[in-house]
Amino acid sequence: MQFDAAVVPVSSATRSRLAALTLGAIGIVYGDIGTSPLYTLKTVFSPEHGLQLDHANLLGVISLIFWGLMIIVSLKYVTLVLRADNQGEGGIMALMALALSSVGKASRWYHPLLLVGLVGAALFYGDGVITPAISVLSAIEGLEVATPAFKPYIVPLTLAVLLALYMVQSRGTAGIGKWFGPITLLWFAVLAVMGVINIVQAPAILAALNPLHAAAFLFRHGWVAFVALGAVVLAFTGAEALYADMGHFGKRPIRIAWGAIVAPALTLNYFGQGALLLHQPEALSNPFYQQLGPWSVYPLVLLSTMATVIASQATISGTFSMTHQAISLGVLPRMRVVHTSEHEVGQIYIPLVNWMQMAAVMLAVVGFGSSDRLGAAYGIAVTATMLATTVLTFFVIRHGWKYNLLLCWMATGFFLVIDITLFAANTLKFMSGGWFPLLMGAVIITVMLTWQTGREIVFRSLEGHAVPIEDFLHSLFLSPPPRVEGTAVFFRPLGEGVPHAMLHNLAHNKVLHQRIVFLTVIHASVPTVRAADRIKVRPLGNACYEVDVTYGFKDERDIPGALALCRSHGLDFCMMETSFFISRQTVVPTAGLGMALWREFLFAAMYRNARDAADYFRVPANRVIELGTKLEI
Repeated sequence: MQFDAAVVPVSSATRSRLAALTLGAIGIVYGDIGTSPLYTLKTVFSPEHGLQLDHANLLGVISLIFWGLMIIVSLKYVTLVLRADNQGEGGIMALMALALSSVGKASRWYHPLLLVGLVGAALFYGDGVITPAISVLSAIEGLEVATPAFKPYIVPLTLAVLLALYMVQSRGTAGIGKWFGPITLLWFAVLAVMGVINIVQAPAILAALNPLHAAAFLFRHGWVAFVALGAVVLAFTGAEALYADMGHFGKRPIRIAWGAIVAPALTLNYFGQGALLLHQPEALSNPFYQQLGPWSVYPLVLLSTMATVIASQATISGTFSMTHQAISLGVLPRMRVVHTSEHEVGQIYIPLVNWMQMAAVMLAVVGFGSSDRLGAAYGIAVTATMLATTVLTFFVIRHGWKYNLLLCWMATGFFLVIDITLFAANTLKFMSGGWFPLLMGAVIITVMLTWQTGREIVFRSLEGHAVPIEDFLHSLFLSPPPRVEGTAVFFRPLGEGVPHAMLHNLAHNKVLHQRIVFLTVIHASVPTVRAADRIKVRPLGNACYEVDVTYGFKDERDIPGALALCRSHGLDFCMMETSFFISRQTVVPTAGLGMALWREFLFAAMYRNARDAADYFRVPANRVIELGTKLEI
């Protein structure tokens, strides 16, 4: 009896935690795909696609949406891709790091896979602009259904909502985040109820469960059906979030939320909208808001606005997280990162990214003006990222998991064909707005490749002029300079040798601190590094030490916290007696080997504007001493 009494509370706690994580996953992971019913069917049958609304076409489109959700979301992401975790973390950056470690740096596939991952990450930023714009705009457009008098105010109201959303980012989501799950759960419940009500009125729509209707639609219409696929894919946008947010919630809550709540609600609502159009074709102007009649428009607008704001918040937070990972992996310059929660490490705010994204989102709303036009821009970045995910997954299961080549092709080849088809269908929308996310992606990938290549050039330059620490210290202490109280920590890039800051300090001040620490921060291509493996200390003699601090791309850079771990190695630090010396290189572009001169100027500009180590490594700013050097590239 005592054994049973001890077991029950543990099981109950486990179930409660699983329920909380599942509810959180519903609010964060599924906000984007959950708001797709607002605009998908309306966009599919828009006049631009030339698709006539009739019984056969409606069954074909609903069948395509249903089986697309089952194949792309349920099979590809929930079943396969969620297995490709990098120490429990997901997302295109984590998958790229996993694929690169699987093939090895010497492989001929290393750099192509790096490019695939960076392209997928860059296009994620384009998707991060379109998602808030189309989601909030489609929600506010419900007012136009209530009365056409609201039409002139749709765009201004959308801009006001978006402005308020971006203005509160600096305060974090700790306070309102607890409401995301319950509100989104209510949203899915309403989707399901509306769907059931309309299906009961026209049960003939259930014939769309037969995949033959989807196949017949594709074969019957040929080119028109291919064009329509570019709009059908709107029902699957947000599928990438299942994988990207795996590290926050885990596989099981995400899978439970999809199977028990999200998939049934989406299926019922898409079928419900189809049933509505079967007996009320005139509702095509906005089938979502006409499912329950005029009385429901205003409550639905309110609920839809809350749901789309939550979906947008998840996208914005995902952009912050992606940027932080990219900085840690060395493909973006350092930026100011503000931590908005004392308890959750992952809750961050990056001011530069926030305001740049807000400007791009508002430009998209003003420039396109409606969710129909934004629908033309939406999809191309999403399908390209989905394609990149499939390619990287193949190399993970082939080289990382060592599966049979035929099995790997069977596991990913089917999805590869689907992704290529959907991407090709969306490329037809290039002139209609697809250029917008591609342009943003092109700018981001240019910045990423320039920063990464520039850092490699700088590293080679430093390495070529490096003075070995051991030889330098040996000659230095043959006739040592005077030593003063305190500890000096010299930041030293990997492979640099003697830090330039130390050479400048000796040249100008002609003294050494009582204790010298050469600190190198190493960025590992894994999400997290255990505290036990974070620090390596090597004594160099004469109270000089070499300290290596290793972080994963999801780890928080906290140098004072890392130095506290040195206590077990015999090094005890007092921050009030410790000074941090940083070499602040001035990069000068030269017309030599390396990058094109315009890219060298771009790299130099980014290098100048990158935030200093005090901000990035969370060291006390009043203890930092910067000493500059000039470096030509």
